[in-house]
Amino acid sequence: MIFEKNHIIATPSKKPIVYDVCFSKTSTPKPVVIFCHGYKGFKDWGAWDLVANAFAEAGFFFLKFNFSHNGGTIAQPIDFPDLETFAQNNYTKELDDLDRVINHLETPNSFTKEMDLSALTLVGHSRGGGIVLIKAEEDTRVKKVIGWAGVSDFKARFLEGTEGFDQWKRTGIIHIENGRTKQQMPHYFQFYTNFKEQEERLTISRAVKSLSIPHLIVHGDEDPTVTITEARAIHHWNPSSHLHIIQGGNHVFGVGHPWEEETLPEDLKRAVNASIDFIQQKGYN
Repeated sequence: MIFEKNHIIATPSKKPIVYDVCFSKTSTPKPVVIFCHGYKGFKDWGAWDLVANAFAEAGFFFLKFNFSHNGGTIAQPIDFPDLETFAQNNYTKELDDLDRVINHLETPNSFTKEMDLSALTLVGHSRGGGIVLIKAEEDTRVKKVIGWAGVSDFKARFLEGTEGFDQWKRTGIIHIENGRTKQQMPHYFQFYTNFKEQEERLTISRAVKSLSIPHLIVHGDEDPTVTITEARAIHHWNPSSHLHIIQGGNHVFGVGHPWEEETLPEDLKRAVNASIDFIQQKGYN
């Protein structure tokens, strides 16, 4: 098994992207899976390395990466040493990052013989689940899409009209505490104005209703962060999608950070197995 960490995508005038790859080296092209982390997430969080191994053992070329403005750096890709960059993040930057990752894989590289990019699946967790749905609808290179505890509505999360929103608008900045690190995570108001400028593109319901590729929704029915109601809404917008409910599952499928076990927790194992089965059973367009 090959597991290479902290490769870098360097693009002029843009923040670098740090990524990992995991695959069995066979010189035979394998279907590609790209994983997108969620809000306050990073590629090395929790059991994501074990997830990478599970997909690789099932015969996939697996890539996970840090969004360029997630608050990590090249030197410290874990956690959030760069809060100024975090404050400048927005949804369109994350979509651009995902595009850069796919473009990078299309250029000749040391992994070329190991990848079948005509069989590309996107998997996103939480906020990343919304990002992959929009990307899948607008990019024909994506052949399957899977959301894990994915959000259904970016706009609702701004809580427009509330006192907190009005204060954010007045001051230009709001802070959200990271429950684990206790950092005060800043967001500039550009996050909202960028959304409004791109609202049609960033409306998840619009993208989902237009999806024509195989689509899997994996969600725990005891998720307190993104409730099962959101999964059901996504499934309603795309009745041809498949909804896999994990009974008793929470937002992170039983994982925490750091994750020091050598195996996946049962709920995350169920999410991984459902995803692998779905990809293998559904043909590529």
